[in-house]
This record gives sequence, structure tokens and C-alpha cells, in this order.
Amino acid sequence: MVFSTQRVQPVRRTLALGLVVAALGISGLAQAQGSTPIRLLVGFPAGAGSDAIARALGEKLKDELGAPVVVENRAGAGGQIAAQALKAAPADGHTLFLTHDHSISILPQVVKNPGFNPATDFVPVAGFATFANVLAVSGGTPAKTMDEYVKWVQTKRGGKETIGVPAPGSIPEFLVKLIGEKYKLDLQAAPYRGSAPMTADMLGNQITAGIASVPDFIENHKAGKVHIVAVIGAKRQPLLPQVPTFTELGFANLDDYPYYGLFAPVGTPQPMIDKFGTALQKVLAMPDVKKKLTDMGLNVAYESQGQFAGRVRTYTSAWEKIIQASGFKPQ
Repeated sequence: MVFSTQRVQPVRRTLALGLVVAALGISGLAQAQGSTPIRLLVGFPAGAGSDAIARALGEKLKDELGAPVVVENRAGAGGQIAAQALKAAPADGHTLFLTHDHSISILPQVVKNPGFNPATDFVPVAGFATFANVLAVSGGTPAKTMDEYVKWVQTKRGGKETIGVPAPGSIPEFLVKLIGEKYKLDLQAAPYRGSAPMTADMLGNQITAGIASVPDFIENHKAGKVHIVAVIGAKRQPLLPQVPTFTELGFANLDDYPYYGLFAPVGTPQPMIDKFGTALQKVLAMPDVKKKLTDMGLNVAYESQGQFAGRVRTYTSAWEKIIQASGFKPQ
């Protein structure tokens, strides 16, 4: 069979034109994807430790990812609202959740219907830091050590006191219970919607003590406005060399450090997960970023997806035992 050249040439031109259009379309799509903002969900309000960390990382991640990174504060319920937003987000590589242990390891164990399941709804991306929860007393009290605080509560408050915590059913709330049991004090936890409003009340002497992370208290501690008197962990914190650990004070099973990391909706393409992890690793290696996070009280260390997933499992299991032993009932 012989084809007419007059018919073949137009077909070839049409195919060539189609290939050019397709190539331009693919290029345009890539540019569109690159310029689409990446939402970085944070479960606490602006001004809180998590918010400051997200903004420090987001500023650098945008350069590595070639796309704007927008910090989106979905404050409330100890990160539950932000976690639900992550579950509802499309798994297209444009939504991440920057969070610590509470939203992933603790909240699903203390809330009956959290509206998400980390094991089936989320995928770990990478870890970037651990930190320590601490007990801090306000400047309105004379106490600057744990012993002084305990004696003050015993003598001036009749053995009863309220301690602020950033969220209900959180590790800080369990610490309040453990402190009360050890020193035979009637301590009650006062849950807040994040550490920022709690710290504001401490600075106004509306509550005399609070438990949160080092990043939440470190600047006010340095300024002498609050006094950190005890810290979680097997070792003292570099920023707080004079502050004893809870372990030193005789508390058992309080050696594991809480974690910070990134999570994505389940189903997010693995190449995107890898891209986020690589970008995060590069950002953490930047001296200015590492210093900024370290100055906040974080122990900065990159963990790959597999390493971070292992940490989350181990930490969740350890606190599951503590929560069950406390007799706490999901609410």
C-alpha cells in the first residue's frame, strides 16, 4: 500500500504540533505545581513554640522546595483541629502537619473520638528535633527550685494549687498528677488552648505554675519572669544546666524526650515525601537554622522517615503504659 505524501505530511505536522503543545503543557503543569503554596499546618496559635518553629523552618523550606510555604494556624483542642484538617486535605503533596508528640502519640489515647487515626490517616515524613517538658513557676511566687515550690504550696496554699497545662489530656496534665502524688499535694491541672495564653496568665500571676516545653518558657526564664525548676529527660538540658531532671528528683519512667516532626496525609506520593525529607535535612544543616532552633530549647537532629516512624511507635507505646497505669479514662 502506498500512502500519498500530500496526506502524510499534514499528519506529521499535526503530530509534531501536538507533541510541542503537550511538552508546553507538561512544563506549565510543573511550573504550576512548583508555585502552588505548601500549607504547613500548626495546631497551636501564633506566638506559641510550635508556631515559632514552623515559621523558622518554613522560611528556609520554601527555597529548597521552590514553592511558598504558608504556616496555617489551626489552633484548638491540643492540635486536634489541625490533625483533622490534615486528614481532610488532599494527598497531593501540598499539605504538611508540623507537630509534636501530643497530637500523634497522646491525643488519640485520651480522646474518645478524635476524628483521626495517625496510623491509618497520616504518614510520617521526617523528624527534626526532640525537646523536654518542664515545670515552671511564675515570678509572683518566691520559689526558684522544686523544693521551694513544694514548700510554698504546703505552707502558703494549704497543700492545694492549680498548674496550667497547654491542653487537656496532655503529658503536662499527667505530670501534674505525678507531681501531686510524689509530694502529697492536691494539684489540679488547668487546661489552656495552647501554651501562649497559659504563659500570659503566668506572667500576670493569675496562675502560679505551668508545665510546657522548653521552647515555650525559655525566653521568659532567661528574663527572670518565670523560673524553670524541673525538666524531663535522663540528662540536663544544655540551655538549663542548673535545672535538675525529674529523674534526679526521684520520678521514674520520665526519660523519653517528646519529638517534633512532619506528617502528610496518607496516600501522598512517596517521591513527594522523599522531597520534603531531603529539603528538611538540608535546612537543618544550615548553621543559622540550627542555632535558632537550639536557642529555643530544641535538641536538633534529622531523622529519616523510617527512623522517625520508629521513634513515634516507641514513644506512643511507652506513654500508653503510663496513661493506662494512671487510670485515666478517655473523654
